[in-house]
Amino acid sequence: MLREIVLDTETTGTEAKGGDRLIEIGAVELLNHIPTGRTFHRYCNPQRAVSEGAFNVHGLSDAFLADKPVFAEIVGELLDFLGDGRLVIHNAPFDVGFLNMEYARLGDRAPPPIRLEDVVDTLPMARRKHPGAANNLDALCSRYGIDNTKRTKHGALLDAQILAEVYVELLGGKQTSLGLMEAATVAPAGGSAGRQAAAAAPRSYRSRLTEDERVRHDAFRASLGTAAIWGDYIGTDEPA
Repeated sequence: MLREIVLDTETTGTEAKGGDRLIEIGAVELLNHIPTGRTFHRYCNPQRAVSEGAFNVHGLSDAFLADKPVFAEIVGELLDFLGDGRLVIHNAPFDVGFLNMEYARLGDRAPPPIRLEDVVDTLPMARRKHPGAANNLDALCSRYGIDNTKRTKHGALLDAQILAEVYVELLGGKQTSLGLMEAATVAPAGGSAGRQAAAAAPRSYRSRLTEDERVRHDAFRASLGTAAIWGDYIGTDEPA
């Protein structure tokens, strides 16, 4: 299955090479372009002041961030969540630049830097599909009828969730309405009201078939013979 991680960050400013730092990371897991319900959300203490311009965008103050863990304390959780998933980011050079800067600060513990060529950047995707039009996240939500009324300020997890919907539309249409999966949320370590992720759910995907339905379905498949094309689309009978 294709596993992708839609990711967004918030920062103290716009210059990763000029000393600005990551302060929030939000990510959403997709399998075959369908959100599984698993998310990652953490705030980080940047150990420096948030610029006025950045604060006006995301509303995360120095006081709010003061008791949050530093990036080095949450990077293990982040890497575990990312795993081997392909990253999907809107304006990827910005977020990748900040992630790679934070990685480099870890010294001997630093993971390999993220390569831009390995990331799906939805901004050039949108520009190719809608040349000459505004292609920021709010404009894309308006174009595709995606509800962004909760986006009064930028927030990494909310923006990643919205981008996941936008990404599916850029690929050609809503696949999330199938509702095929139930999965877990990795709850945030802290944060203000309205920024908390959903409560944790069971981490395994649960089959909706009864045992009797599964037996009858397997019997039907067997009756089709080994040459049936159905076999090309079924990898295993075990729950994912």
